Amino acid sequence: MPDDDNVIDPIKILAIALSHRWLILAVLSAGIVAGIVFTFLQTPYYRATAKVEILAGGTKVLDELDVLSSNTADIRTFETARQKMLSRDLARRVVFKLNLANNTEFLAPVPEFSFSNILRRITGANARRDVSELNSEARNRLALNLLSRGLSVTLLRNTSLLEVSFSHPKPTFSEQIANQVVRSYIDQGADKRIETSTLARDFIREQVNDAKIALQGSEKELVAYAQDNGITTTGTDVSLIASNMAEINSAISKAVQERLAAERLVQQIQEGNASSLPGVFESKSVQTTRQKISELRAEYQQKLSRLKPGFPEMVRLRTQILELTNQVSQEVASIARATQIKLEQAKQQEVALNQELAKLEAEQLAYQQKNIQYTILKREVDSNRTQYDSLIKKLNEVGVGAEVRTSNASIIDIATLPRGPYTPNMQLNIAAAFALAIVVAAMLIYIIELLNNTFSKPEQIETDLKLPVLGVIPTTDDEKDGGDIENPTSAVAEAYRTLRTSVQFSGADSDVRSIIVTSAGQSEGKSTTAWRLACDFAVIGRQVLVIDADMRRPNAHRLLKTHNRIGLSNLLSNVVSSGSVNDIFNETNVPNLTLISAGTIPPNPADLLLSNKMTALLQFCSKRYDLVIIDSPPVLGLSDAVILSRQADATLLVVASGQESKKAVKGGLERLKLSGGNIIGAVMTKYAADRNDYMYRNYYTYSETKRSNDNTEAIGSEAAKGRVPLLNRLIGKA
Repeated sequence: MPDDDNVIDPIKILAIALSHRWLILAVLSAGIVAGIVFTFLQTPYYRATAKVEILAGGTKVLDELDVLSSNTADIRTFETARQKMLSRDLARRVVFKLNLANNTEFLAPVPEFSFSNILRRITGANARRDVSELNSEARNRLALNLLSRGLSVTLLRNTSLLEVSFSHPKPTFSEQIANQVVRSYIDQGADKRIETSTLARDFIREQVNDAKIALQGSEKELVAYAQDNGITTTGTDVSLIASNMAEINSAISKAVQERLAAERLVQQIQEGNASSLPGVFESKSVQTTRQKISELRAEYQQKLSRLKPGFPEMVRLRTQILELTNQVSQEVASIARATQIKLEQAKQQEVALNQELAKLEAEQLAYQQKNIQYTILKREVDSNRTQYDSLIKKLNEVGVGAEVRTSNASIIDIATLPRGPYTPNMQLNIAAAFALAIVVAAMLIYIIELLNNTFSKPEQIETDLKLPVLGVIPTTDDEKDGGDIENPTSAVAEAYRTLRTSVQFSGADSDVRSIIVTSAGQSEGKSTTAWRLACDFAVIGRQVLVIDADMRRPNAHRLLKTHNRIGLSNLLSNVVSSGSVNDIFNETNVPNLTLISAGTIPPNPADLLLSNKMTALLQFCSKRYDLVIIDSPPVLGLSDAVILSRQADATLLVVASGQESKKAVKGGLERLKLSGGNIIGAVMTKYAADRNDYMYRNYYTYSETKRSNDNTEAIGSEAAKGRVPLLNRLIGKA
């Protein structure tokens, strides 16, 4: 199934959320606490609402004996009424009527949520502002601002009702001002009357008629002049001649380019390079014939080693080659002639276009002389049209204003004293804080995942490296119960046994006889993986040989608790006597497991691994042992692993969780693939299952519980120690 990075995977999102559950819980807790604190620090506000009905009416229009009404006029009426209630002119009426500019309780309410409010509440200072020193103008301006800030007017959907609301920390002001805004709006409508002037409308209509006559006369004069002088435009103030000249210039430019290109090709033909023409390379027949010639020449050279040139078969091949060569020459000559003909055509086309351009230039010069008067007449037409359009617009405006229109408003519900504050809303603030905390947590998790440029989960290896994950090894913690890697009942030991099973299923138990264990960087657990994998194969009765090929930093002899006095480097560099060869095969305390340690650290490990002796050693050991596991140096910066990967049957890549960058691991994998290595899969080490993956954590917990109650395999491993003398005899025979 093809991977699609754009598909949202709910399981993956849930796994990421579980891995960052403590961060999410902390952010959500902080958000809820912030919402509660924000709610208690806000100033309570009271809102009073009055309802008013807007009665809109107007004249109806007869359109072909059908009575039509204007719904858009009603909508404009309601919006106009709403904007009038929110206007500063109406606010001045309310401030004057209620004497709000001289009311200290209205001008100095308790401030809303702010740092100054917090400090005043902490210190116990007066939270109200001091307005005693303000002059009359400043008081009026402050009262207008407070009134505009607290006032809101809303049109109820599908009704002709407006809700007029006012909010203030003191409930009595909310009630008084909401009712006074409605009353002042009604008074304002009564004070302002729209009067229609019939005289003004008739005067504008006369001007419209005069402008219309002038426009028609100027247009007729312009059209007559254009017809008499043969002036034709394209509709964009550009003459047809100019448009044709632009097209001819474009055609000339293209023709010149074609001529120059053809001249270069003809020059190439004249220089004797006709076979290099683009048409020759584009000709499928030429390329096919050349391919046949190459094949016949190769066949001729091949048979020449065993047949003489006079042999009939050789004569036939030469004849075919000659005929095909003549065919290629004829086709090349045909292409060359076509190129020369194309040059002549390009020259003729260029000459014809230049002649046509000269003709159009002469016509354009004559047209420009006639166009002067045409421009003057056209300017007059444009001026008359602009004047006519302006008068029509004014006439329409006057007509709309002169309609017999009635508009009135009536109070439906008066504002009452609010019983409690409408803000702050504890539930709403907590919900908003919770939602904001979720967004913040998601952003933090996204940033953390974005900055994490390492492989932290097994799925990432399968997605990015396209490798199967054969095993997942959790982190070891000796202080934690079951965390010892040598404890057969621990989760780590169970994970390595799972890795052994996966390697068996991947083919290592049949066709693959040698496996190299390597990693992109250092300290990723490759030596431990090689050691544990060898031990687990040895426990099930396989004859296993471990070769420590890390001759720069050997470590296998420490893990298997053997010596490193003589080893692989000594064997490959011929510094060991024939009688000491058996000493290279070190016995271990694990039955069926033998070790070839790294030996003396050489100055040229890569040269030794690249030698024929290393290849012969691997072939010999693969025949004598069921499985050969090679502990290799890291891939990056060294060529040892690349050399061994090509020599071994299979390669196992170790990737430590959260250690090496993805780019480094991908680079190491690419080097192994380029060397021809058979990468059977990857194993993830140092995996923190309790932090990254709930599924793996449950698996390891179950594994530890099961092993603590079942010691069968541990008993089996103790019984297997009885086979050590037999193993020693077999190694001695080797």
